[in-house]
Amino acid sequence: MDEVIILDSDNEQEQSSDMEVETVEIDAEQIVPKDNATIAEEKKKLGNDQYKAQNYQAALKLYSDAIQLCPDFAAYYGNRSACYMMLSNYLNALSDARQAVRLDPKFDKAYVRIAKCCLLMGDMVGSEQAIKKILELDSQSSAVKTEQQGLQQLRQLEKTIQSNYDSKAYRNVVYYLDSALAIAPACLRYRLLKAECLAFLGRCDEAVDIAVSVMKLDSTSADAIYVRGLCLYYTDNLEKGILHFERALQLDPDHSKAKEMRNKSKALKEMKENGNTLFKSGRFREAQTVYTEALKIDEFNKDINSKLLYNRALVNSKIGSLRDAIADCTRVLEINSQYLKALLLRARCYNDLEKFDECVNDYEAALQLQKTPEIKKLLRDAKLALKKSKRKDYYKILGISRGASDEEIKKAYRKKALVHHPDRHANSSAEERKEEELKFKEIGEAYAILSDQRKKMRYDSGQDIEDQEQDFDPNQMFRHFFQFSSGTGQGASFGFEF
Repeated sequence: MDEVIILDSDNEQEQSSDMEVETVEIDAEQIVPKDNATIAEEKKKLGNDQYKAQNYQAALKLYSDAIQLCPDFAAYYGNRSACYMMLSNYLNALSDARQAVRLDPKFDKAYVRIAKCCLLMGDMVGSEQAIKKILELDSQSSAVKTEQQGLQQLRQLEKTIQSNYDSKAYRNVVYYLDSALAIAPACLRYRLLKAECLAFLGRCDEAVDIAVSVMKLDSTSADAIYVRGLCLYYTDNLEKGILHFERALQLDPDHSKAKEMRNKSKALKEMKENGNTLFKSGRFREAQTVYTEALKIDEFNKDINSKLLYNRALVNSKIGSLRDAIADCTRVLEINSQYLKALLLRARCYNDLEKFDECVNDYEAALQLQKTPEIKKLLRDAKLALKKSKRKDYYKILGISRGASDEEIKKAYRKKALVHHPDRHANSSAEERKEEELKFKEIGEAYAILSDQRKKMRYDSGQDIEDQEQDFDPNQMFRHFFQFSSGTGQGASFGFEF
């Protein structure tokens, strides 16, 4: 008979209580893993939370994750499109919206975003097509009412802009472009057209900033490179300007503006250099012709034109056309009031024409620009000449030069005194006699000063000598000069042959 072993229940329980049993929590997902669609939807929800919190970069990442998991789900592209719009990345926003409608042709919100993005980027045709599609889906839709109004305004603005551009009213073009950019701030075409007009207006720093900002977005933009070249051209950097125009033509061989400006730059460079060569070789009249032709090339290139005008003014001063030189210098200073060389040249021409008031004014203006000993001396000399010009010009009265000899002074006095002596005009009218007496007196005064070396020296140096002219008797001077006596009788007259 087999032995039956009986287990002690108490002992068994004790042994069981001494054992440690590890509890393992089992995740249901380990049993049934999530599919991509579920994970993508969770990513989208998290993205929506970040979007509402205005954390657009974080939302963008989550929407992109959702798209990567489910690339054929239109709503995810729509959400990411909205996110790109909040980041002002309208190009990517438009790309996502268009992908959304490809996946779901009835996705009305995506069409709204297409209309908005196209309008913001100045694509009126694209915006109009999207609006048309929205109205096909829902003829009563008001979702794009603002875009419809903006589209209408933009079309009218474009007509006005083109009209003013054609008539070269560039200041007006800039004004209307600002209105257009308020509707379509991401339109690179508008921005570059504004930059071009700013360059034409001489506001090259602003134009460069716009061109560079566009080139950061698109380094191969022929229009941006053209505008950059335009700015170099208008700041007298013709060599670099030509290189930019050629680069723009490499990118777009049909870029007519770049082609025109390249040719204009080369012609201006050649004529400018030719004129300078002729001037240096002393062929002034030929240089004058070349500078005149060069000035016809581009009326808007103020920087180069101011230099061409100054060079022509210098040529005119060399050939004695002082008034033409003054006119050219005046035009230079209208372009650039700080052009010191033009100011000094005009002052010198005024001095040569004995327009001493204008001469002094120019030297004073020059001294404000540059306080040098040379300009200070020129101003002192001009003021002295002005002071002299306010007095009687005794040299002019006698009809002699300032370097006239004593003998020439005597001859001049003899001739003038005989012509204007009152006795010669005894039978003239009272008015004529008075005029001749005045001239006769002035001639005597002139001779009294210029025939006396001490008085002449004081007169030439600009000193006042009016006190020496008081109680002057021209008849006495005349008698003394011709050595006439008063005769043998009281009140006797004298006579001579004229």
